This record gives sequence, structure tokens and C-alpha cells, in this order.
Amino acid sequence: MGTQVRGRRLWRWRRNPLRRRSDVIEAWVVLVTGLVMAVGGPAAGVAAGTAVDASLRQERADRHRVPAVLKEDAPVAQPAADGSTTGLVRAIVRWTGPDGTVHTGTARVHEGSKAGTATEIWTDGRGSMVQRPPTPEQIATRAVLAGTSAAAGVGAVSLAGRGVARWRLDRARTQEWGRAWAEVGPRWSRHIR
Repeated sequence: MGTQVRGRRLWRWRRNPLRRRSDVIEAWVVLVTGLVMAVGGPAAGVAAGTAVDASLRQERADRHRVPAVLKEDAPVAQPAADGSTTGLVRAIVRWTGPDGTVHTGTARVHEGSKAGTATEIWTDGRGSMVQRPPTPEQIATRAVLAGTSAAAGVGAVSLAGRGVARWRLDRARTQEWGRAWAEVGPRWSRHIR
């Protein structure tokens, strides 16, 4: 039985008087699709994951935590619809950049903090305020998600390409069969009457 199953799977590759050109093309399409999914998917996943990881690590290295001071009293947070609060509100803060320039901006601070209270913010190399960089765990998660998405994308595009190729081959085979029947059908139906 194992030989029969293997024979049925490989029939497009063996010499056979019934094998059509479209059967050989379909066999190659299946082979290339399998190779792209087996080799290209993981390669794209590794490349995308590595690129995202390197980009986020560089972003983390370029951002620095610097001390800042509240310029005004922080407001009290308004409770959400469910009555909860985060305890953080936006308030104006002042900090000194690496070149000695004094900057001001709006940052999230603890509610009710008084003017002059020390806090910390994140800045880039020019001293401009930026968001907190991703943690090492967030970097790893985003890299894995990017790699998985890239690998899945390669697989999806490969399967879609295989589906389109097979659809076109099936159309060509149907047209070929119609032409052959148009040629043989009238002669054959004469013998039936």
C-alpha cells in the first residue's frame, strides 16, 4: 500500500503517456510552494524578528531617563466611568537637556503633586521628551510577533500563488478538454445513433 500511495503522489514526475504539460507545471508549482514555505517562511521570520529587535534595542539605547521638576501643581485625576483612576495626570515639567538648554513639556505625573516636585522623564539625544522605551520583555515580544507575522505572510502568499496557478491550470485543462471533445464528440456521437 505504501508504494501505491507514493506512486499516486509522484505520478506527475514519472513518464506517462497520459501526463499533460499542465500536470508537470502543477508539480513544479507544488514543489516551489513547499520550498518557499519550508525555507522562505522561516528565513523571512528570522530576518523580520532580527530587524525589529535591533531597531527597538537601538531605540532603547538612544533614550535616557532624566530628572525633571513640576512647574505647576498637578491636577486631581477624574475617575473613569467605573470609578477607578490611574493616579497619573498630565502636567507641565521642566528639565535640562544635554547641552544645558532648559526645556518644558507635558508629562504624566502622580496626581496632586505640588509644583517643584521632582519626577523623571525620558529624552532622546537632543534632549527632547520622548515616550518610555520598550522593556526587554516588550522588545522580545514584538520581535517574535514580527517574525511570526512575516513567516505567516510568506506562507499565505505562497499558498495564494499556488491557488491562482492551480486555478489557471484547471481553466487551461478544461479548455483543452473542451477542444478535444469538440473534435472527437461529433465522430463519437455518430456511432451511438
